[in-house]
Amino acid sequence: MNTTCDTPDNADDLLLDNQVCFALHSTSLMMTKVYKPLLQALNLTYPQYLAMMVLWEKDGMTVGEISTRLLTDPGSLTPLLKRLEVEGLLSRTRSKTDERVVIVELTPQGRALRDKARGLPQCILGASGQTLEQLKKLQMDLQELRSHLQDSL
Repeated sequence: MNTTCDTPDNADDLLLDNQVCFALHSTSLMMTKVYKPLLQALNLTYPQYLAMMVLWEKDGMTVGEISTRLLTDPGSLTPLLKRLEVEGLLSRTRSKTDERVVIVELTPQGRALRDKARGLPQCILGASGQTLEQLKKLQMDLQELRSHLQDSL
């Protein structure tokens, strides 16, 4: 990571509202607030919802694979997965070939929850005040930004 950056003489550079990072952070907070009541109806938190979406996409993943997909640390994912297991939405089993590897699989109840969650994207679209095309463009721009930031590490 390049820790030396040019220092321009613009006094507005450090204004909060001029920061991309704050725009992303505050928007993420608002997005999570919009999701909260929708997810409460499913008895899920936002991080749990993200994990469930990964498993709805591809069941039978390892904790490491889920962690990689969510760009998170496996250690922080384990308590979340344990809670989902207690709720009866998934099971965690150690691999027969390598006991360090934990395989996560949806239960029938976890698979059925997907049908209950199907309307959430439409609710978010409505709350956004954007068209589907606008949101898809924003998503692509954010993915590109994320990729560049990952490359800079």
